[in-house]
Amino acid sequence: MRIFSALVIASWIPVSLAFGQSDPEGADGISIDNQTVIEACGICHVTDEPGILSRISYRRTTPEGWQQTIKRMVSLNDMILDPDEAREIVRYLSNNLGLAPEEARGGAFEVERRLIEYEYEADRDTEATCSACHSMGRILNQRRTKEEWALVVAMHRGYYPYVDRQSFREGGMTRRDPPAPDETPERRHPMNRAIDHLAEVFPLHSSAWAAWSANLRAPQLEGSWMLSGNHPGSGPVFGRMTISAGPSGSAEFTTDTTLVYARDGRSVTHTGQSIVYTGYQWRGSSEADAATWRQVMFVERDWTSISGRWFRGAWDEIGLDVTLTRVDEGPSVSGVYPRAVLTSTSSQEVSIYGANLPEELAPEDVNLGAGVRLLEVVSVTPNVASVRISVEDGASVGDRDVFVGRGMLERGIAVYDQMDRITVEPLRGMARVGGVIVPKQYEQFDAVAWHDGPDDTPNTDDDLNLGVVAPNWSLEEYAATYGDEDLKYVGALGQNGVFTPAVDGPNPDRVGNRNNIGDVWVVATYTPAGADTPLKARGHLVVTVPVYMRFDSWEVGR
Repeated sequence: MRIFSALVIASWIPVSLAFGQSDPEGADGISIDNQTVIEACGICHVTDEPGILSRISYRRTTPEGWQQTIKRMVSLNDMILDPDEAREIVRYLSNNLGLAPEEARGGAFEVERRLIEYEYEADRDTEATCSACHSMGRILNQRRTKEEWALVVAMHRGYYPYVDRQSFREGGMTRRDPPAPDETPERRHPMNRAIDHLAEVFPLHSSAWAAWSANLRAPQLEGSWMLSGNHPGSGPVFGRMTISAGPSGSAEFTTDTTLVYARDGRSVTHTGQSIVYTGYQWRGSSEADAATWRQVMFVERDWTSISGRWFRGAWDEIGLDVTLTRVDEGPSVSGVYPRAVLTSTSSQEVSIYGANLPEELAPEDVNLGAGVRLLEVVSVTPNVASVRISVEDGASVGDRDVFVGRGMLERGIAVYDQMDRITVEPLRGMARVGGVIVPKQYEQFDAVAWHDGPDDTPNTDDDLNLGVVAPNWSLEEYAATYGDEDLKYVGALGQNGVFTPAVDGPNPDRVGNRNNIGDVWVVATYTPAGADTPLKARGHLVVTVPVYMRFDSWEVGR
């Protein structure tokens, strides 16, 4: 059997589910007219209707979902494909049996490989049934007919018999499919409740997909783009990306990107390639400093902005959140560093990042809002201007828009009179020991500074984000079990906020010959400028066992 390596199917985006209206019958499949798909898949997936393939025509999903399906067919059903055939099938199915942008936003965290705490509030029973084994994001990124959802449940029971006890049974109920005549909605079996819910909320046919598929076209993205983002542990990052088009109508691109880390001035160059599926789903990879970064981004429908996550690592845990904005002929502003300035500051240098900044920049060309006065333009290049500012005593606390010539960045700089607190992000993190049998899974922490806002109350809507800071990092014992000495064995936390777990055990130096797992507090300590008392915050870190089996490995290649 030939082995194929498909193109990688690779901000915090708020979850917003697209509840499209279901076809009353829900039985009409989506016609397939690609000959490669028909020949490769039609050996097993056949029906009596031309262009309709069993199972395949009754499902829509992301490029990652289709790639995973193909890999399962290769590994379990002896499907034989060469790389070009595999790429063509993924591309066709993603474009023609994919998701509309409104449908894909809800599960973006899954394809962006974000390890987050997600709660599916639409139906907690369905969440409990599905997420006992995998992320709910896999469900959010699929659309099927009711019959197909039922077949998915049947497939799980066939391949993974333990799911009956792990998630498909409830309160001692035995399997009942179809429902028993006396089964009330409250007593319905979890499988049946889940199938009904998923068929209603995630149907094959939706108004969102009908509108988007009729409007589908290859995006025109070639040109220069301004980049801004945050690299946890390294701070704000700014730069430029040049996108060059591939073959006409192919939705393939090559990229050259230069990133500048504002905190230390470090410059990094990325060279990469990508493909855009379904008119908006950017999937690519880039090389930088001998490392491969996967790129998963969302192209907005007006083709003027792109946002998402770049990530790497054995478990995709090291990431960079980015936003790209198309550059036109005029000046544009992408960010300011430092993002927050203190009142009563008499002279502070700040850097304004952007594109096409005026070569001759006069103080009157820069406006940072009420209470902030520009004293001097220190230096200027097309991509960054260094200026010296003062902030009035008693200036109003809050965000300010930043203007450079005709370029503007909304809420680009914040004015504050005191730093009230810091927080550790993520509040709850997870790492996995490894290094002997499987790779370690690292965890990255950041410290964010806050002003409590006009109501002087933390964690309310008017709180002012002052940006990430560089604290002193340390670990403390989390008293879960008396005398377990987790702090001594689980690993180490660097001053860049990266936790490196210990090797997988068992550890003969530990009581009971136990593994190097446990719970610790991650503590950030930061003293604001001019303050005498440091601010402290902490997050909970669980260091757990390795994952010895992965069902969704990712490949990179062309």
